Amino acid sequence: MFLTITTTGTPERPATDLGFLLHKHPDNAQTFTTSHGIAHVFYPEADPGRCTAALLLEVDAVALVRRGKGKGRGGAPDAALAQYVNDRPYAASSLLAVAIGNVFSSAIRGVCKARPEAPAQARPLRIEVPALPARGGPDLVRKLFEPLGWTVTAEPVALDTEFPAWGDSRYVGLVLESGALTLSEALRHLYVLLPVLDDAKHYWVSAEEVDKLLRAGEGWLPGHPEQKLITSRYLSRRWSLTRQAMERLELVRLAETDDSEVEEIDNAVEEETETEEKPTPLAVQRRDAILDALRRAGAARVLDLGCGQGQLVQALLKDPSFTEIVGVDVSMRALTIASRRLKLDRMGERQASRVKLFQGSLAYTDKRLKGYDAAVLSEVIEHLDLPRLPALEYAVFGAAHPRTVLVTTPNVEYNVRWETLPAGHARHGDHRFEWTREEFRTWAHRVAGLHGYDVEFTPVGPDDPEVGPPTQMATFTFSAKEAKAA
Repeated sequence: MFLTITTTGTPERPATDLGFLLHKHPDNAQTFTTSHGIAHVFYPEADPGRCTAALLLEVDAVALVRRGKGKGRGGAPDAALAQYVNDRPYAASSLLAVAIGNVFSSAIRGVCKARPEAPAQARPLRIEVPALPARGGPDLVRKLFEPLGWTVTAEPVALDTEFPAWGDSRYVGLVLESGALTLSEALRHLYVLLPVLDDAKHYWVSAEEVDKLLRAGEGWLPGHPEQKLITSRYLSRRWSLTRQAMERLELVRLAETDDSEVEEIDNAVEEETETEEKPTPLAVQRRDAILDALRRAGAARVLDLGCGQGQLVQALLKDPSFTEIVGVDVSMRALTIASRRLKLDRMGERQASRVKLFQGSLAYTDKRLKGYDAAVLSEVIEHLDLPRLPALEYAVFGAAHPRTVLVTTPNVEYNVRWETLPAGHARHGDHRFEWTREEFRTWAHRVAGLHGYDVEFTPVGPDDPEVGPPTQMATFTFSAKEAKAA
């Protein structure tokens, strides 16, 4: 059972980046144990201009039958002798799909620590599967792959070349080519559609398969013209699971049409009220406090400076009063995760026009940050070395100079209330400092006076009478009077 993935490259984006994306080094031949055999990954060619990765799956046919016994479905789609004499070791099927999911799991998720920006980049891809079972023939292969942006070549394999009158078999030699897809998308297409074309699975299909299908089909299955056939075949024509999957796919489609979250659409039935109310996480309380302060300030165009993985940006997008939201972070990996969280690639045009993400360092002035109503520094300043803090102060309060600035930071006095936090330790390993309430107020008043702002302080979280709140927030508001005095 064999599959190859080929890409071409340029000096700026070499083809050998494929090794980073697959997390498999081109110089090594690697072996992986799967539940039904051995998977080998190697590179027949690997240079900056062209790179090919191959996946070879050696199936243990006897073990496959033994594992299938007594489960209602054997290791082969037929019974008796066909359990041992069949195409399972040779033709691409759910066995290969499972191997792809196991061996290339990071690539499917779009994770690449060495090249954080690479998974989101579309690149030229050519995928070849020499023996693909296709119940429905080449026409069905084209119907499944062409709507996803692939150029499809599906050549039927003759039953016997010595006897052409016997006609074609149910197998095709498949070649897929595209220049507008990411590797993650390509692998997810294969993961779902290989067993769909085979119309058989080597394992019992349970309710968990619905979640697998929706995860792998995210972004492409809800709008696919053959959605019903794909869902039915992937779930082995189990009617109850197919209906469940179709209902959830329809919710996804409606949410995307309405620029909403699925949870907002699927609200007909209220969740059961629990006898004991769960406490609201501090991170949620902090976001709520920031949103309230921004609304009171009448801010419409907001900067989230040090946006991290985009949780605050996501919350801001849900309120139409915020007409422009910009997330800035020095970490490209964090911005990639934020982009996936926000589903920027599938966001409607109206919603997408409200949000931008870009890389930037708050230690330097940046003309892109000028002209906004408000800026948020949520749990950011404590990650800077103290000698670098004046640079951030000038970049935000002096150069960008929004009308309102919100700053939140931990209150170190509250740390004694965290039972799991050892004495003398910061809340996060990357925190360079954590201030007392007095230290934070002294800093805030100095910055406000230097740059012409008034400042007010708000507790976030339970305000302990002895040690104060877990998070302290300062709201800086530009004052013409203060600016003149400064």
